[in-house]
Amino acid sequence: MEISYKWLQEYIELPESPEEVGKRLTGTGLEVEGIEKIETIPGGLEGVVIGEVLTCTKHPDADKLSLTTVDVGAEHPLPIVCGAPNVAAGQKVVVALVGATLHPTSGEPFQIKKAKIRGSASEGMICAEDEIGLGTSHAGIMVLNTDLPNGTPAARYFNLEADYQIAIGLTPNRIDAASHFGTARDLKAALNRPLRMPSVDSFFVQDTSLTLDVQVENVVACPRYTGLTISGLTVGESPDWLKQRLLSIGLNPINNVVDITNFVCHDLGQPLHAFDADKIAGGKVIVKTLPEGTSFVTLDGVERKLTATDLMICDAEKPMCIAGVFGGQNSGVTGQTTSIFLESAYFSPTSVRKTAQHHGLKTDASFRFERGTDPNMPVFALKRAALLIQQVAGGHISSEITDLYPDPIEPFRVPVRYRNIDRLIGIQIDHAEIHRILEALDIQTEDRTEDGFMAVVPAYRVDVTREADVVEEILRIYGLDNVPLSVNLSADSLSEFPKTDPNQWQSRVGQLMAANGFYEILALSLTRPTYHEAIRSTLPGPDVVLLNPLSEELSVMRQTLLFSALETLVYNINRRQKDLKLFEFGKAYHKAEQADGRHKYVEQMRLSLAMVGNQQAESWLQKGQPVAYHDLATAVQRVLSLFRVKQVDTQPADPALFQYGLTYLVNKKPLVSLGLVSPKLTKLVDLKQPAFYADFDWSALLKLATSKARYEEVPRFPEVRRDLSLVIDKAVTFEQINRVAHQTERKLLRSVNTFDVYEGDNLGAGKKAYSVSFTLQDPTQTLTDVAIEKTMQRLMASFERELGAVIRK
Repeated sequence: MEISYKWLQEYIELPESPEEVGKRLTGTGLEVEGIEKIETIPGGLEGVVIGEVLTCTKHPDADKLSLTTVDVGAEHPLPIVCGAPNVAAGQKVVVALVGATLHPTSGEPFQIKKAKIRGSASEGMICAEDEIGLGTSHAGIMVLNTDLPNGTPAARYFNLEADYQIAIGLTPNRIDAASHFGTARDLKAALNRPLRMPSVDSFFVQDTSLTLDVQVENVVACPRYTGLTISGLTVGESPDWLKQRLLSIGLNPINNVVDITNFVCHDLGQPLHAFDADKIAGGKVIVKTLPEGTSFVTLDGVERKLTATDLMICDAEKPMCIAGVFGGQNSGVTGQTTSIFLESAYFSPTSVRKTAQHHGLKTDASFRFERGTDPNMPVFALKRAALLIQQVAGGHISSEITDLYPDPIEPFRVPVRYRNIDRLIGIQIDHAEIHRILEALDIQTEDRTEDGFMAVVPAYRVDVTREADVVEEILRIYGLDNVPLSVNLSADSLSEFPKTDPNQWQSRVGQLMAANGFYEILALSLTRPTYHEAIRSTLPGPDVVLLNPLSEELSVMRQTLLFSALETLVYNINRRQKDLKLFEFGKAYHKAEQADGRHKYVEQMRLSLAMVGNQQAESWLQKGQPVAYHDLATAVQRVLSLFRVKQVDTQPADPALFQYGLTYLVNKKPLVSLGLVSPKLTKLVDLKQPAFYADFDWSALLKLATSKARYEEVPRFPEVRRDLSLVIDKAVTFEQINRVAHQTERKLLRSVNTFDVYEGDNLGAGKKAYSVSFTLQDPTQTLTDVAIEKTMQRLMASFERELGAVIRK
C-alpha cells in the first residue's frame, strides 16, 4: 500500500521527516518497506531561481541574440546570452544557474555550463516554460509577476514542493489502515496528536429532481447501501491538485468524477462507484443476485458468467455492476455523462471474497471490501465525494441521501483484565496510559473496576475481537522498544538454538552449488495431476488437491520436485539456453492415512539437482562435452562431502523415474536418488534431450549434519597400490565388490577403484571382467611385502567365495 506524505499531513501535523514518520509507523505495526521521493517536475527545479534582468543589449555578432546581465541574488550579476525575442530589462525571469540539470517537456535532460556564445560569456540560462518542463510553449522566456526576492528558488514560486511515497507492507488483518485517514489514526495514537477531519458541513441537497428507487433484496450480502444523485455536472480532466494526489500513490488519473471516487477510496478507505444516471433503466437501483450463468460484460470488455451467489447492482432491466468488485461496460461514467448516481456501501466480506476469487478480479474496492470496511463510513464518504465532485465537475445534489441499513452492526464488546495485560506484555503499564492509548484508537473503555474494564471496539477494527487483541493494541502503541528486558535474564532464559540450523546448511549448500556452476530456481508448489498419474507407484500417498484451483494445470500440490525441474529446463531450452545446471530447495506435499482412517497433510523438504546439455562448452581447444551420469554423481558427492557423509549403500534407482541410476542409502533408508530421467517422463513435458536428475531427502540429510570438524594426522608412511582382474557374473555390481573388500580388510584398506571393465566372448556367457585397484596403508609403519601379500590373498579368497569370482593373473 502506498501513502503520500503530503496527503497524510492534511490529517495530522507532521513536523517529522518522512523517514522519522516511517519509523513510527513501523513501530505501530505498519511496516514501512520503502520511501521514495516524488517530484512534480523531474529534478524539482533544483538550481533554478528567480532573477531580474538588469540590462539587455543586442549581441554585436548575432542579430537574434541579446546580451543581458541578470541579478540572481549573488554578489555579482550574471552575464547571460539569451536568444528569446521577448527578453527586456526590468523583467522578473526564471534562471537556470551553472550546474543545474533541466528536464524539458520534450527531449533529453541537459546540464547548464559556462559557455562562450559568439565570443560572449554566458553563465546561465533564462528559461522558457518548455525548457523546465512546465509546459509546451517555446515562444519566449517566462516573464513573472512577483515580488519575491532575486535568488528565490523557482520551485517555491511554482509551489513545487516534493512529496514522498511511503510504501507500507499492510498485513491482511489491518485493513482499517488501508487509507490515509486510517494510517493517520495510528499516528494520532502513537504521537498523541489530534486529527484534522475534512468537513462535510457544507453538504446540502439543492433539489430532488433526480430521485431513484433503491432496493436491497439481499441484506446478508449487503448490510448497508447508500447513494445519491448529482445532476448538471461536466466530465473532463481533473485539476492539477487531484492528479498530483493520485500520481503520488501510483494511480493514473482518468476523469474528474472517477478520480474523485478513487481519491476518496484512498483518502477514507471507503470504495465508491459512480453510475451514469441516464443509463439506469426504469429509475431503479436493485441490489440482488441473478440466476446462475447470467452473462455480464465488465469494464475491461470481458464477458463473464455469473454464479448464483454473485451480488449485483442492477437497474430495472439489466445488471450494471458486480457489487464491491468491478463495474459494467455499459453503465460507467464517460465524457458525455451529465448526471450520476453515486454509490457508497458496506458489502459482506465473505460475499465479495468469493465473487472476486471466482472471477479472478482484484481491485482496490474488492481488496478493502473482502477484508472488512467500516460500516459507519458510507454516508460520510458519500457527502465528502459529492462535495469534491461539485468542486471539480460542477453540478448540484439532486436527491436526498438513500441509506438502507436495517440491522446496524454493533461494536465488539471485549472484557479485559489488568492482570492479563501485565502478564502478556511483561511489565505493568499505568492504567491511565492504557485508557489513553485505547481511546486514541477509538476503543472506548466502560465499566471500569480495579480488576479491569469492558473494551468497546469500533466495528471497523475487525481484527480486535479478543482480550489478547486488545492487549496487542496497547503494546504496539506503547512501543515494543519501551518494554525492558527482565533483570533476571540469564542464559537459561534464552531460547535454545537448534544444533543444526537448516537455514545455515541451506545457505552453505546453495553456495557450493553456485560455485560449481549451478543456478538456483524457485518453482511453484502447484502442478498438473497428470504428472503424478505417470509416477503414481512411486508416490508416498494421495495428492493434496486444491478445493478451488485457478486451472486444471495447477490443481494439485506437487509430490516431487522432478517435474518443476523438467519444466524449467524446457522453458530455458526453448529460449536457446541449452546447457543448464539447476538446483532447487522446495517442499513436496502428500496426504498420509492415520490410524483412525482420516488423512493428515505431510510436507517434506527436498533438494533437487538437474543437468542437461553440455558439461563443457565448445571451444577452439576442445569439442563440447555432453553431460554424463558421473557429472551428476560428482555434484551429489560434493553435497555429501559437505555433510561428511562417507559410507553409503546403494541400490538401483526406481525404473519408473530413471532409465538408469542409483539410490544411496544410509542406515538402510534412502538419502538421494540420481540418474538419467526416464524418456517417458521427459516426453510428458516435451523435453527432447536427455536430462540427469538427483533428488535428496533434505530432512534426512540434515540429521547427518555435524558442525564438529574431525582432524587426522597426515600419514607418515606411504600408500601401496595393488591391482586385480576379476571375472564375475554380469549381475555382480562394483558396489558388491567394494562392500566385500571393506568387510574383509578393515584396517589397511583405504580405497577401492575400478579402472577398466571388459566384456567379450572369450570370457564366457554372462561374464564380465573388472580391473580393480586397491590402496593399502598402515598409519603406524611401512607395509612389508609379507603383510601386503597376506592382505591380497584374503581379498582374493573372499571374492572367490562370496562373489564366485575368477582371479586373472
